[in-house]
Amino acid sequence: MLRIQSNHASAFCDGRTRRNFLRIGGLGAAGLSLPGLLRAERDRPGHKALIMVFLPGGPPHQDMFDLKPDAPREVRGEFSSIPTNIPGLHICEEFPRMARMMDKFALIRSVVGADGRHDAQQCMTGRPLRGAPPGGWPSIGAAVAKLQGGVSETTPPFLGLAPKTGHEPWSDPGQAGYLGPAFSAFQPFRGGGQQDLLLKGVSLERLQDRKGLLASFDHFRRECDASGVIEGMDAFHQQAFGVLTSSRLAEALDTSREDASTIERYGRGTTALKDDGSWRRLDQFLMARRLVEAGARVVTLSFSRWDWHFDNFRQGREEFPLLDQGLSALVEDLHQRGLDRDVSVVVWGEFGRTPAINPRGGRDHWPRVSCALLAGGGMQTGQVIGATDRLGGEAVERPVHFQEIFSTLYHNLGIDARRITFEDLTGRPQYLVDAQYAPISELIS
Repeated sequence: MLRIQSNHASAFCDGRTRRNFLRIGGLGAAGLSLPGLLRAERDRPGHKALIMVFLPGGPPHQDMFDLKPDAPREVRGEFSSIPTNIPGLHICEEFPRMARMMDKFALIRSVVGADGRHDAQQCMTGRPLRGAPPGGWPSIGAAVAKLQGGVSETTPPFLGLAPKTGHEPWSDPGQAGYLGPAFSAFQPFRGGGQQDLLLKGVSLERLQDRKGLLASFDHFRRECDASGVIEGMDAFHQQAFGVLTSSRLAEALDTSREDASTIERYGRGTTALKDDGSWRRLDQFLMARRLVEAGARVVTLSFSRWDWHFDNFRQGREEFPLLDQGLSALVEDLHQRGLDRDVSVVVWGEFGRTPAINPRGGRDHWPRVSCALLAGGGMQTGQVIGATDRLGGEAVERPVHFQEIFSTLYHNLGIDARRITFEDLTGRPQYLVDAQYAPISELIS
């Protein structure tokens, strides 16, 4: 991320550093151009936010939240179901924590519209990659950063906690698309990482010398932005200086500041990557909650690897308990802190898995139907929406499109996604979601 060295101001001109500089300063630039709006936002006790948990690879819906105990053996698999605190609803035995609090979740068993690609595109934008306008579709995080700006001058509105994965599309935090790089996610675990947030190598005197710091930004502008990509440099200076001098962002990422019982409840997991997928660190769920409290509007994270073409049930016994602990701790924590009406949570992957178990004991790609979990956001939880057939292969009741879920998430954030348009790179207006995709009435009525 951005490094300000007292004797190396020219270090900004590295390509990666420049992009991350934009992420520190530019994320809040649009919001800071509306100082009245920002002041009003800061005067309110809370703000609407979204935490998106991406399960890269396509999690097996038939083995998690849509078990088929009456299906043939080659479909139903090895897991048994357990009852939840919602009468009549059963989920996999490996999710006992969630089972005890399913009234705080809404389960969608009939997600449709996946294009079958192994990336985060649809989970971050609601739209397939094909047919995208020049520049690409903006993610929900980028759109919110553009529309609502920053809650705080010291915390970017849009953050992605994923590390760099072997299959890089799985570490995508959500792209800015045609909105431009100023609205990209700030990624503390990419590039220089968290060490840069701690501002090592920068003297206190240097940070206190505002004029000297701004002179470094001026040098960056002259040397690296002669083409005029960055606009509104005064706001850019203000946002970057606020992030650098407050340490609020670094503190939000420091989960050791929590009490021991909270840390134990979330767990730690591991920072080791699972094959070419993401890490299984549980403290990122806690980081997401802390970032929202620090002023973030959208936080995305990538958890483990779910592309199980073999050993599906062995891997499930390893991964399901970890997800159960981290996710249940997050949702319970939001409720206990009174954040459940303001903070939405969505958990999903890019597609589902085949009903039939293959000869290697795995399930293959299945874009026809998948599932999603939602929580918080003031939604009507404690219900199941949609259903699949007896094999879990087709949506037979209340199909729910990716864009319907996005319309709902935007609604929870106070945005009417079917009315707002942005101009793409050709000047053509583009809607955040297509007009036919209303928020899910069962959740917001």
